[in-house]
Formats: sequence, structure tokens, C-alpha cells
Amino acid sequence: MLSPTTTAPLPTEALDLHLLETMRRIRMVEEAIADHYPAQQMRCPVHLSIGQEASAAGTAAALRPDDQVMSGHRSHAHYLAKGGNLAAMIAEIYGRETGCCRGRGGSMHLVDLAAGFVGAVPIVGSTIPIATGLAFANRQLGRERVTAAYLGEAATEEGVFHESVNFAVLHKLPVVFVCENNLYSVYSPLRVRQPAHRAVWQVAAGHGLPSHQGDGNDPRQVYALMHDAVEHARSGSGPVFLELLTYRWREHCGVGFDNHIGYRTEAEYLEWRARDPLENFEQRLRTEGVLDEARYADFQRTTADEIAAAFTAAQAAPFPTGLHDHVYA
Repeated sequence: MLSPTTTAPLPTEALDLHLLETMRRIRMVEEAIADHYPAQQMRCPVHLSIGQEASAAGTAAALRPDDQVMSGHRSHAHYLAKGGNLAAMIAEIYGRETGCCRGRGGSMHLVDLAAGFVGAVPIVGSTIPIATGLAFANRQLGRERVTAAYLGEAATEEGVFHESVNFAVLHKLPVVFVCENNLYSVYSPLRVRQPAHRAVWQVAAGHGLPSHQGDGNDPRQVYALMHDAVEHARSGSGPVFLELLTYRWREHCGVGFDNHIGYRTEAEYLEWRARDPLENFEQRLRTEGVLDEARYADFQRTTADEIAAAFTAAQAAPFPTGLHDHVYA
């Protein structure tokens, strides 16, 4: 797999292959989590991004290695796309000492500072002001870093979102607010939470920053939007808001499918399932003659081995000892 982050736009073919491999790796990791979870050895909640891989792959590909990322409860894809250590992530989900938070955080508290993944926090909207603060600090210190703040559309209903965006606009901070709109806040559809005539990106635009809506299942479009947003922010022109339309296939929290409980229909799920960002992009690259089938098959074999090794290592790793250790820096 190519480097997870770049300093300039990659050649189209290389970028396409990078996006595809990143999405496939995320899908394989999360499907492995879903397969292992019923064994009851992973005791933390998990929020999967299956069906939403394009937004993570496309946005991360437009970031530099030293750019920073903050995410929320559904953070596996963002962590992996930014180059987070897979073995440390799986060990963390198993609650082991070798995890990225020494087994004390679980799925919703991932961190890999070396990869620029500063952290994930489950409280809705809570990472938005942290990301804004990171951007403020980087600007004050003269660093040419951009911070990406991942959030769901429900986070735009939190007061701290508006406070943070307003602050970022006033100070022209180098931050990109990446909103993955998957239509639901747990079981509540967007239509019961926000006016039907108002798009989420329009809410952000009211604060005076460039705001755009895109197809979050099209990795090329996501990359193009993010590339321009990052360039805008890095140039000193201030923050950008992106709304990426996408859809989670599985339940809000957990590894199963929950269409049967009635908050969304099977027909709606199937409509979005047909828009699978991974399968559709694979087919597009085959049609365009870009996909090297032998290389892609080898990549999947190598990735499967990497994932299996991560699970084996996590299951064999020790549990944390000393609950009072690492409480303070």
C-alpha cells in the first residue's frame, strides 16, 4: 500500500490504487472485528464504518504526514487511513497493555501521535473544539499543519460546533471540518432533527466559511474536495467545512444489522448498499483498465495476513496492571 498521506497530489493512477487499497484494508479490518466480536473477548463497544470507507480514504490521502486528525466514536477508518498502527488498534479493542492507549481506552479512544492521529473521543462534538485548539496552537507556533476534525451530522446540532467554527473563522485557523452525514443520529433520522429545507453544509456556511457538499461514497470526489480544502486552510485563508453524504450499513453501535427494528427500511439499506463505495470503485477501475488484478490480489493476501497477525498478537498480549498508572502525564 502506498504511504497513507502525501505532500502533493499523486498521479491519477497511483492515487486511484491508493484509495482502493485503503478502502479495502479498512473494510477487511472492520469485517474481522465483526467476525471476532461475538467471542466476547472484546468488551468495549465498537462503531463500524463499513459502507463509509471512501470518506476516510479520500480525506486522509489529501493530508500530509505531519497534519493532524481528531475523530469521534466511529474512528477506526480515520485512524487506519491516516496511518495508525493496526496491531496497536486491535490490541486496544481487546483491552491489552500493547494497545495504543495501553488497553485503557478501547475502540473509542484511539491515538497514534506518530501518524498524526491525535485522538478520538466518544462524546458527540467533543473533539471539534480540541481540533480547533490544535489548529490555533499550530498557527501560533508557526507550523504549516492542517487539522482535520471528523464529525457526524448530529454534531452540528451541538453548541460547541458553532462556537468552534465561529472561533476558527474569526482567527482564520487551518482546520477542515469533515462532516460524514450518514443520515442518522443513533436511531433518529435527519428529518426529525433538522428542517427539511436546510442542508447541513448551509448551517456551517452561515458562519462565513467555505462550505461544500459532496458524494461521500465517491473517493475521487472526496479527495478533490479535501485537497482543495486543505490547500485553502494551509494558505492562511481559514477553515473549510465539508459535508460528505454516506451511509453506515450496520447498527449504530455493534457489529450486527438492525434494519428489522424499524428506524430505517430494508429498501433504504439496499439502495445505499448498491452504492457501495468499495465495490463500485473496484468496478470503475476495472472498466478503466487501471486495476492490476494480480497486484490487488497480492495486496489482499498480505493484508489478510497482517490482520490475522494483529488479532493473534492482541489475544496473546497481557492485560493492563495498575489502574492508577498513566493517569497524569
